[in-house]
Amino acid sequence: MPIQGPFAPITPHPAFHRKHILSVKQFGPEDLYDLFNLAHEMRLQVERNGTIDLLKGRVLCTLFYESSTRTSSSFEAAMKRCGGEVLQINPDRSSVQKGETLADTIRTVGCYADAIVLRHPAVGSVQNAAKYSPVPVINAGDGIGEHPTQALLDIYTIRSELGTVNGKTITLLGDLKNGRTVHSLVVLLSFYSVRLNFVAPQSLKMPESVVHAAKRAGIPVHQCESLDEVLGETDVLYVTRVQQERFENKQEWEAVKDAYVVNHAVMARAKEDMIVMHPLPRVNEIDPEVDFDSRRAVYFRQMRYGLFVRMALLASVMA
Repeated sequence: MPIQGPFAPITPHPAFHRKHILSVKQFGPEDLYDLFNLAHEMRLQVERNGTIDLLKGRVLCTLFYESSTRTSSSFEAAMKRCGGEVLQINPDRSSVQKGETLADTIRTVGCYADAIVLRHPAVGSVQNAAKYSPVPVINAGDGIGEHPTQALLDIYTIRSELGTVNGKTITLLGDLKNGRTVHSLVVLLSFYSVRLNFVAPQSLKMPESVVHAAKRAGIPVHQCESLDEVLGETDVLYVTRVQQERFENKQEWEAVKDAYVVNHAVMARAKEDMIVMHPLPRVNEIDPEVDFDSRRAVYFRQMRYGLFVRMALLASVMA
């Protein structure tokens, strides 16, 4: 049922009402279309009014077993912009330190909140937590597994910046082995008519399961180690950090951490309308000088788009 705002009725996407959001595989093309339309309406409402009362009386719990700046704060901001409240649990200061299991922690906070946003370092942990939760669980990242809401906001960013996703050549660069953001993104990109380039050192190349899934969807895929090989044809350059925390020893990380650096020289060889994205945080893979290429460096606007996508998702799950 549409919920009247001061300017236009907001209709949350009914398919996700009180549902867990665990994987991008839950989403189809129509879901993306509806969710992005809702995100656009959220954007208009925020720009006009700052907040709406869509989730007034609802409480969201954020539970992050790994560090986070953007995902945690954007979910909190999204909930508050929708008129709801946030219960923030820090595992470092909770009964987790006394040995409490994830299942029991989830059961506990589920007594107090209407939904839980969970990040955990173990692959599959969020799916497992959902089995014990009395309220919807939203996956905010499970190790090197998935990060569905990041993938959603990435697609929305491309749409918003370039007008469409179809027909674009998208190059994913960096740590494609451990990057949960790119694993989820490829699944959603398979709904569109795109070309994909996977550029990574041999030791960090995209998992074969992800490559095969894209090819099964009919997406042309090219893999290489040299960015220059594909830079000239790239419409979207999606840069990822080489994640030190995913390496067993520092020497392995040191060997590849500086494999790619996007700087003015790289931008000069790229298309004039190519956009650069990054899920952040960055270390040194994008030189700060690129930040001033405000038309093409969209990674800070990407964060802002994420607010509206997460508002749309929370509304669809909790309203």
